[in-house]
Amino acid sequence: MPFFRRMEETAQRPVEEKPEPLAELRKAIAEARLPEHARQAVTKELERLDKTDPSVAEYSVGYNWVQFVLALPWNAATPDNLDLSRAERVLNEDHFGLSRVKERVLEHLAASIMVSSRPRRVLVVDDERIALDNMAYVLGKDGYEVLTAENGRQAMEVLARTECDLVITDLKMNQMDGLELLERLKAASPQTELILVTGFATVDTAVNALKKGAAHYLPKPLNLDVLRSVSRDILDAKAKSRVARGPILCFSGPPGTGKTSIGRGVAAALGRKFIRLSMAGLRDEAELRGHRRTYVGAMPGRILAELKRAEVNNPVFMLDEVDKIGKDFRGDPASVLLEVLDPEQNRRFLDYYLDMPFDLSGVMFITTANVVEELPRPLYDRMEAIPFQSYTPLEKRRIARDYIAPRQMHGAGLRTKDLSFTDAALDTVIDGYTREAGLRNLDREIGSLCRKVDRQVLAGKLRLPSSLDAAEVTALLGPPRFRPEAAARADAVGVATGLVYSEYGGQILFIETARMAGGGGLMLTGSLGEVLKESAQTALSYIRSRAGELGIAPNFFKECDIHVHIPAGAIPKDGPSAGVTIAVALVSLLLDRPARSDVAMTGEMTLSGRLLPVGGLREKLLAAQRAGVVTVVLPKPNEIEWRVLDEDVRQAVRVVFAETAIDAIEEALQR
Repeated sequence: MPFFRRMEETAQRPVEEKPEPLAELRKAIAEARLPEHARQAVTKELERLDKTDPSVAEYSVGYNWVQFVLALPWNAATPDNLDLSRAERVLNEDHFGLSRVKERVLEHLAASIMVSSRPRRVLVVDDERIALDNMAYVLGKDGYEVLTAENGRQAMEVLARTECDLVITDLKMNQMDGLELLERLKAASPQTELILVTGFATVDTAVNALKKGAAHYLPKPLNLDVLRSVSRDILDAKAKSRVARGPILCFSGPPGTGKTSIGRGVAAALGRKFIRLSMAGLRDEAELRGHRRTYVGAMPGRILAELKRAEVNNPVFMLDEVDKIGKDFRGDPASVLLEVLDPEQNRRFLDYYLDMPFDLSGVMFITTANVVEELPRPLYDRMEAIPFQSYTPLEKRRIARDYIAPRQMHGAGLRTKDLSFTDAALDTVIDGYTREAGLRNLDREIGSLCRKVDRQVLAGKLRLPSSLDAAEVTALLGPPRFRPEAAARADAVGVATGLVYSEYGGQILFIETARMAGGGGLMLTGSLGEVLKESAQTALSYIRSRAGELGIAPNFFKECDIHVHIPAGAIPKDGPSAGVTIAVALVSLLLDRPARSDVAMTGEMTLSGRLLPVGGLREKLLAAQRAGVVTVVLPKPNEIEWRVLDEDVRQAVRVVFAETAIDAIEEALQR
């Protein structure tokens, strides 16, 4: 019958055999260059899978785990570009300004390059001449600087004169054997590694040598290929650890100042891959360290997942916004970073999903933060903060013309020769439509101008090429959103202008005071922190103690209440740098002398009236310039810091240095 004939034909047709999944894994394990501990773990897991029914849920969990282990870049690394001049050129091409930041980054790269390019020196010790010459020959072919000695005593004499990275020594030698040489070497130079070679290989001898600090133990007859491989692994690990021992860089500063783009520039300069991982709002510790495989839907942590995606174990890894990490009942992610960012610990980083150590020492970690004071102290101690400062108006104009405008014109379908901006037009955008330390809003406003030009061209109202001036910028963007607050305000009694520094850069604030009938009370409003409240109380106590010297009635506080208010009460405020400003506002109120609106000040004040130095000097001076302030009063101890600022920052406003609160009061009040 046709049905049975068709069945017979199907049965006789050769079946195409497909390789079993486990057979493919065995082949992949054999071909992969896994560390020994990883090879043992995946082999053991594969044996367990071989005995497990594929329909069981644990089978897919184990199978996926083995695939993940094989996909990790255990030995894949990108060779570093060791050309420092190229690195400097790459940073300068992509970033204008930030000279101090780029200088510190180049110093960091220079140290890494010096460590990586230093010749590796190997000392070979053997009393058998043929073996000595053979080992020296094959290691010399690998590019190492090879020294030789015929016994342990000669080896110690060589080590007394020359620092070596690795010693390869025979065990049985005249005058001093290999174990005695190992003990003396570890006492004199603990950082030098040693490989012991012997024809009398026993388990006890090997264990004894490893306990005393030997890096490896090789039996005779010696396989020279194995010797080369072991030596290369030890020396590569030493070079990697030297590079990794440098400090973890933390780029700190206001938003939009170029922290992330500088990180990309570092990766481009080194020729490495770049990974960015945002830490903002991260609350679950398992996001970084992974979940144990006993959990349903377990996944590896973000760090190993990103390395798997990058396919190399030495990228530039940027941990962005580390000051905004959350913390709740699910754990403290910042504590995981203590291990990740510590060169002494990240060589054996443990991801719970992987469940075995993974070496992160080849990764160049860079972190970013807006306010480093928000970081946990143990975490901050592992990093070196590199501050990103506010851009000056001249720097913003240059960046807008050379970097932002060409990019935005290209995005809007315009050619660089189609549209240009006058200096006045760019200054109008910078001063009237942006109020920031960085460049993000400037980028948006120039992009908006380009799109509005597109619409004008398509409507036939504008012909290209065209050059925009200040009036046309105002016509396109509308009335300016910002104006100089200090310049627009009239001199007033009891109102003084202060300068503060926040995570968004420098800002000005007005401190207002009022006096009314009462019984000697002090009211403080404006969402003030404890430090700011104490500054107000200190200023009032100083004025009461110096009332006669200041020309104020000694009993002024008996029959009145004083109210100190800082506007924008919805915004929390704290810090000591407003102390002198509060004192000036109170003296202005009590003497009925208007405080000058074109004078701003900053400084912490002691109870005796002495002014102490404050931070954020550059940002505060630029904030004063943006607000139209003419004169800034600074504490005298800040003069040294002011003198090393850029010329355009020092010339932005007139600066007066005051040693005491009385000096500041005389400068700020109308005469």
